[in-house]
Amino acid sequence: MTSSSTDPSQTSVTEFGDSYFQDPLAVFARLRDSRPVTPVAMPDGGRQWLVTRYEDVRSALADPRLAKDWMKHMVPQGWTPDPAGMYLNRHMLNLDPPDHTRLRRLVVKAFTPRRVAALRPRVEAITAGLLDALASGPDQADLIEAFAFPLPVTVICELLGVPAADQDKFQHWSHAVLSSTTGPEEFREAGLAMYTYFTELVAAKRKAPADDLLSALIAATDEGDSLDEQELIGMIFLLMIAGHETTVNLIASGVLALLEFPEEMERLRSDPSLLPAAVEELLRYANPLNHATERFTLEPVVIGGVEIPAHEWVTCVTSSANHDPSRFGSPGRLDLGRDTRGHLAFGHGIHYCLGAPLARLEGEIAFGALLSRFPALSLAVPAASLRWRPSSLIHGLEALPVRLRWSGDASRSRARG
Repeated sequence: MTSSSTDPSQTSVTEFGDSYFQDPLAVFARLRDSRPVTPVAMPDGGRQWLVTRYEDVRSALADPRLAKDWMKHMVPQGWTPDPAGMYLNRHMLNLDPPDHTRLRRLVVKAFTPRRVAALRPRVEAITAGLLDALASGPDQADLIEAFAFPLPVTVICELLGVPAADQDKFQHWSHAVLSSTTGPEEFREAGLAMYTYFTELVAAKRKAPADDLLSALIAATDEGDSLDEQELIGMIFLLMIAGHETTVNLIASGVLALLEFPEEMERLRSDPSLLPAAVEELLRYANPLNHATERFTLEPVVIGGVEIPAHEWVTCVTSSANHDPSRFGSPGRLDLGRDTRGHLAFGHGIHYCLGAPLARLEGEIAFGALLSRFPALSLAVPAASLRWRPSSLIHGLEALPVRLRWSGDASRSRARG
């Protein structure tokens, strides 16, 4: 296997501008075809080595030479961490074994498949309530504001034991910390607000435990081990952000994909047994995340024939992998009957998404109920006018205006009433 120069200063760097946000798959496709492992300047100015081919991405996600604990290895000497940021960032996605192994073992004891499966009736009830509100409202609506956001955020808030009245706060905080265009002061304010909120929430749950996931996390033990205060706050941050962001974008981007492939939408509407397979294909095709969270090299690592020097950031582009024609034939076509085994929407390896079963459950219920309730669902604006959030990590629409009924349906319904 050959490798490139180990001197990063001699490697040309691709610069990503704002247009990257609006069509990242086109950018990744060009890199996948020409420079599948290459350094880039991301929109926020940070330098990353992007890995874009399926086999390379899958291998890299499971490579122990690519580390996650940046606080231990990637900060300058004498660096003093911001206390709030340190608490929020000390979670499983930013840790390596054995710390990651310990935390995941404790969380799995609380976040069990049985707990997720038991949520089905409640997810169905929340979905029905949101669709009732849509049905009784105007003919047009922003599907993200009215459905795709409130469904998963209500579920994760109830699961964790977070008051539903605080949902809007999390939308604001989440957008601030995940946006590639957020300024440092706004980023810090959002982080401090979450840190303060979660600290008070943990204290309240310690005094008055309830039948919720946060209380279970506080009580979780393994041979006398338990989560400390910092680990609890970091875990709540991770579960709140990951627990709704992925599903919001799965629902919104998935609905857009179905609207753009109406024959597949009718196929699903006429055969609801396709729902589990449809969710997997929509995860592959629509990719709620552009890429996995960053890793870094502790030593020179060869990926795809290219040697990446030590102490370089590496980003595994899962959305590009899911659109790699060497793995998925005609990847730009939505095919609900496709064999999607091996897609990387939830990652791969030890950091595989813990909340994948919950996202799948919510996706199945949301798509099935929405298509059944609104057979005339359509875009209310040209698809080309839709805008995507300015986030490198998140592939999410800013809004999804839809028509819910055929013209005249609402007036006939009012007349019958």
